[in-house]
Amino acid sequence: MLKKSFFYSLVIFLCSGIIHHAAAKQFLPDAPKINAKAWIIIDADTGYVIAENNADETLPPASLAKMMTTYITSNEIEENRLKEDDLVLISDNAWELGGAKTDGSTMFLSPRSKVSVIDLMHGVIIQSGNDAAIALAEHISGGETAFADNMNFQAEQLGMTNTYYINATGLPAEGMVTTARDLTVIARAIINEHPEYYSIYSKKYFSHNNINQPNRNRLLWRDSSIDGLKTGHTEEAGYCLVASSKRRGMRLISAVLGTKSDESRARESQKLFSYGFRHFETKKIYTVGEVIKENAALWYGEEDFLNLTVAEDITLTYPRGEKKNLAAEITVDNEIKAPITAGQILGSLEVTLDGKSMISVPLVAEKDIPQAGFLSRIFDWILLFFTQLIS
Repeated sequence: MLKKSFFYSLVIFLCSGIIHHAAAKQFLPDAPKINAKAWIIIDADTGYVIAENNADETLPPASLAKMMTTYITSNEIEENRLKEDDLVLISDNAWELGGAKTDGSTMFLSPRSKVSVIDLMHGVIIQSGNDAAIALAEHISGGETAFADNMNFQAEQLGMTNTYYINATGLPAEGMVTTARDLTVIARAIINEHPEYYSIYSKKYFSHNNINQPNRNRLLWRDSSIDGLKTGHTEEAGYCLVASSKRRGMRLISAVLGTKSDESRARESQKLFSYGFRHFETKKIYTVGEVIKENAALWYGEEDFLNLTVAEDITLTYPRGEKKNLAAEITVDNEIKAPITAGQILGSLEVTLDGKSMISVPLVAEKDIPQAGFLSRIFDWILLFFTQLIS
């Protein structure tokens, strides 16, 4: 009895404390000066914001809107509502608004021809074809207006709180806006949810109707670590670029909006990647099933103690060299009582850096533990009663 009381008191003490790691603070330089109206750089896996400026300012999306068009198309394929080899009829409307006779980017589709879904995906991503985007919108939703409703629904589902779509192309339309932050949200979704179609973003050329066109993302030629995503340009939006780079297992996403030239959007994006990779790192700090809290007191169970674990891997992004300064605070529920089911939430783990919360996740039971027999439960009841009196 004394042993159990001692362990129970110890658990209360540990759960009210914070595990500290005293270490020297690393020097972190300021982010570089970026010549753009708005910009941001994040880690693709954790969503951690490394640096930002005006990231929530609403601006025209230009062709960056097509990222949502291809995301929806990928969803449709995944849900078996669409097949890669389905043939899409190219309407006169798609040709007139986005075809060869326009001044905008085009896949050079022939009106009333039939083109496969996967070829249109390539045309939207690589050639930024307005005609291809409109054709997909019409095929999926019956028209651009209905497709834009779908785009806005998906944006809401993803948490793109400052984005509103009016068409599938990004062609200028009053009221159509997005933000640098929201663009990293859709970029993460494309990369993490549809890796097989994200690979299209890394292709440098695509040919249709005997016309071979290059990808407009200059960084694909300059840096082998960069494998997407999308450029955009209109007079109002300026030159924009959402890009992603993976080095040594760490993937970053940048969004740069409103630069003055094609060269500028590439150069400013490179600055952000250089800063992010040099001064930050992303590491797994806990593995799914790893015991975080041993021997938490258990009442009325066939066992007196239980272990608490995390239900999934915990990965964090933080300034390079600062892992030793991470602190973990463990909180365990008071008076945990059997029966216990594996995976049952019984506490929480919060990881902080310099007092700032990095992540907070549930702690769960490692295994099932049934109730003890009647006499054992009566004994625990008496023990718990007196423990409460003296605590």
